[in-house]
Amino acid sequence: MKKIAILICALLSCSAGSLLAQQNSRRGDFDAGKNLEIFFNVYKNVNIEYVDSVDTRKLIEAGIDKMLSTLDPYTEYFNEEDMKEFRVHTTGLYGGVGALVRKDDLFDYVRISEPYMGSPADKAGLRAGDLIVAIDSVPMKGIIVDTVSARMKGAPGSTFTMTIKDRVTGKERDVVIKREKIKIPAISYAGVLDDSIGYVALESFSDGCAAEVRRHIAKMKDTADIKALILDLRGNGGGLLDEAVSLAGLFVPKGTEIVSIKGRVKSENAVYKTANEPTDVNIPLVVMVNNSSASSSEIVAGSLQDLDRAVIVGTRTFGKGLVQSTMSVGYGSYIKLTTSKYYIPSGRCIQAVDYSHRNEDGSVGNIPDSLMKEFKTKGGRIVKDGGGISPDVTIKPVYANKFAAVLIAYGYIDDYAVKYFNEHRSKPFDPVTFSLTDQEYADFCRFMEDKEIKYTSTTQLDLEKLKKTAQKDGYEERIGSLLDQIEEIVKINKKRDLDLYKDDIKEFLESAITANYSYGWGRSKRAVFSDPDVKTAMELLTDKGKMKELLSVK
Repeated sequence: MKKIAILICALLSCSAGSLLAQQNSRRGDFDAGKNLEIFFNVYKNVNIEYVDSVDTRKLIEAGIDKMLSTLDPYTEYFNEEDMKEFRVHTTGLYGGVGALVRKDDLFDYVRISEPYMGSPADKAGLRAGDLIVAIDSVPMKGIIVDTVSARMKGAPGSTFTMTIKDRVTGKERDVVIKREKIKIPAISYAGVLDDSIGYVALESFSDGCAAEVRRHIAKMKDTADIKALILDLRGNGGGLLDEAVSLAGLFVPKGTEIVSIKGRVKSENAVYKTANEPTDVNIPLVVMVNNSSASSSEIVAGSLQDLDRAVIVGTRTFGKGLVQSTMSVGYGSYIKLTTSKYYIPSGRCIQAVDYSHRNEDGSVGNIPDSLMKEFKTKGGRIVKDGGGISPDVTIKPVYANKFAAVLIAYGYIDDYAVKYFNEHRSKPFDPVTFSLTDQEYADFCRFMEDKEIKYTSTTQLDLEKLKKTAQKDGYEERIGSLLDQIEEIVKINKKRDLDLYKDDIKEFLESAITANYSYGWGRSKRAVFSDPDVKTAMELLTDKGKMKELLSVK
């Protein structure tokens, strides 16, 4: 009798639970229908009754964008035009001229920042510093970078006329350019360091990048018999998930699990394993990362860390463990929707921010250390979730000073680089050993004598805050004269700052000059051979004992 009573209670409980679920479902459907009707009525009234005519497309897109912004930064709406740009980022292919462009902060034009070697821009003689005055006779002054860039793109084989102004000489010229299919380089530099260590810097996870890395490694093995490898993912914001799995698969046995995705729709959960034969499962490997390494970069670094296959060097990564799926919403438009989170082999998720649980003011926060869970690598090392990938060897980041950065923003660094190149074009040039002499740097200082610079240093901003605080606290009369003295000391002085920050400025100048001689590849090669963090990675790879210690349980 007692068993029957328990069974009846259980059945009633299940029935009540089922009924409650149905009610919640119906309530959810009703709420959704009610809110959609409200949205439509608002749109209808605005469209019909608003005092001025409205652009209905902009109105709806603004509503969609605002709705999606309440979820997370990676869920986005793409109209038909946006999708063209999105495909460029995922495939690395577009029809255009093959040049990086950026806004010129001194003039109200977009400028050529760097042409790709052998590109239509390169063939047409475009150089860093050239101002884009007009495209097909349409003036480009005051036009934003995205619009100018879009006008330069088009069907491969089509032509257009670009009016260019040399920023150094001030002369204008018309250039007819034939667009080609452009492949954005995924690898900024690959080569052999110190005759035994291979190095590959991957900029993005675009289509085919893993196969490209495989080819470079094979080439280095054939020419130099490399004994170790550095994979540099610093600044790599991610890209295609499949490419991340394929890249990690170069260093682990075929069939190894790299990442799994888990979301609300259980049927779409998946486990990703390597599908191809590896390049080398034994070569000592260092993966370099920083706080701009995100998404696919974190999958590669995190999985190789979890599998005890590589030592991670650098700073903690960005912490993007969310996966987006692209879905058609009709008429050539799409949404890129966050549908799941990814989990690397130890079982940890590296998402650093919880967008699903916001604070009362709508803000989100990082997952606190106290809530991070411990996991174990394949060999038993302790790793944690919830905050990106923490490196095995941490390197303190070094930041360039603001004055040097302002010289870049104003375009003065690129201007002098073009001037130097034009004056020394026939000079033998080695991107690794090139260095400006003291006399040449003095020439740059003379070049800067009539150049205007306006900026506020961080010290000046902090001093201004201190003055206001002193005034509120009643200390103004007592320390006001001292603060005035400090203000005079930290006042911007171009001549003094050119000397004070000489080392940083020289480094930027040498990099820009190198790009004029050897394009982006030469610039990247120079950066690699002078990078102290790369040297740290190299020293680590030559210390077998240290490598073994870092990959072992302490």
